[in-house]
Amino acid sequence: MANIISVISSKGGTGKTTVALNLAVALAEKGHPTLLVDVDPLGAIGLSLARSDTEWPGIAEYIAEKYSIRDSIITTKLPSLSILPRGRLDPLDISLFEEVCYSTRVLGEILASIEEEYRYIIIDTPSGLGMITRAALATSTYVLLPLQAEPLSLRCITQTLRVISHVREQEKPDLQLLGILATMVQLQQDTSFQVMKAAWGSLGGVLETYIPRADVFALASDKGLPISFLGGSYPPEALRFELLATEVENTIRELGGNTGEPDGRQQRELL
Repeated sequence: MANIISVISSKGGTGKTTVALNLAVALAEKGHPTLLVDVDPLGAIGLSLARSDTEWPGIAEYIAEKYSIRDSIITTKLPSLSILPRGRLDPLDISLFEEVCYSTRVLGEILASIEEEYRYIIIDTPSGLGMITRAALATSTYVLLPLQAEPLSLRCITQTLRVISHVREQEKPDLQLLGILATMVQLQQDTSFQVMKAAWGSLGGVLETYIPRADVFALASDKGLPISFLGGSYPPEALRFELLATEVENTIRELGGNTGEPDGRQQRELL
């Protein structure tokens, strides 16, 4: 059974889609069958990969009974990574899309039909704590919270934690906080440093890995690529996502989840 991870944030601009995309790539690079699901009505994953708004069928077509889910899943050139797009959605129909996703529990139906095929399913949600985010949480086993290293994002984190707690109590008892991931960190900048100091000191579940603010993310977005796929020297920020993937695996193991790895190793001889 897959580890289903929703990446959510109560405010925009936290790097949520960047985290979802690059974490999915890092997990797939480790050999784990991984599915990246885009439930953001804006189709943020497709836009991040420089695809037009109407190029990929996906969840919207499944809802309209025009495509099956398996016909909508995109196999990438990274063998362990697949993408389930939002689909072709008229902006005028966004409110209807949100309502259907929440009221019919269609997302849970979709993931239940395919989760045995993947070790990790990463769900990129829209900004905010509305209907689609709630629907994603109700289908997930874990939730990852990007926390932009700036004061407003820190002030908003309690709202997000409150919604997670409510979903756990009322809808998904096994939903667990995977961690709070600091993003756009600039430790040499005083405001960013103070936010990080406050997060480390007052919040539980802050991950050891953090993602710095760096120009490479804008470059990757411009080229429509994950940062580890850029040409030239390997960006150190890509190593951050490798570390994040390892920390995610270890945390899931500590929380009692299945990462697909054996519990022990056989003794070996060096000489």
